[in-house]
Amino acid sequence: MNIDKLAPIAAVIVAIIAVLVVGDVTYSFQTGYDLTGNSQWLILVLVLIGLVHGLMSPVTDHASQAMIIVAAFAFPRLSDTLNSIPGIGMYLDNFIDCFAVAIAGYAIAALCNEVKSRIMAD
Repeated sequence: MNIDKLAPIAAVIVAIIAVLVVGDVTYSFQTGYDLTGNSQWLILVLVLIGLVHGLMSPVTDHASQAMIIVAAFAFPRLSDTLNSIPGIGMYLDNFIDCFAVAIAGYAIAALCNEVKSRIMAD
């Protein structure tokens, strides 16, 4: 198995653990992510998964880079609408918030790779 399969699987597993074990890992427009209790460690793990994935499997296509950056920005904002689903909406919202953290790590790595390629260009 390569990193393109392992990193998303690991991000999904850690996001599920964050939702089921820690519980309230939520995003707020005003304050950002709530980093209380054990959620700060799971968010750190999710960012590291995204960074490692982005550094080991760099994206060179500019359209894909833009899609990753937009996804990292939009997923936490769009997931708030899932709270209106009775019963499971809160869990879906928390899962997508956590998964968006891993996508943000991947976006940071993609931006670092882009800056490196521009600096190192001939």
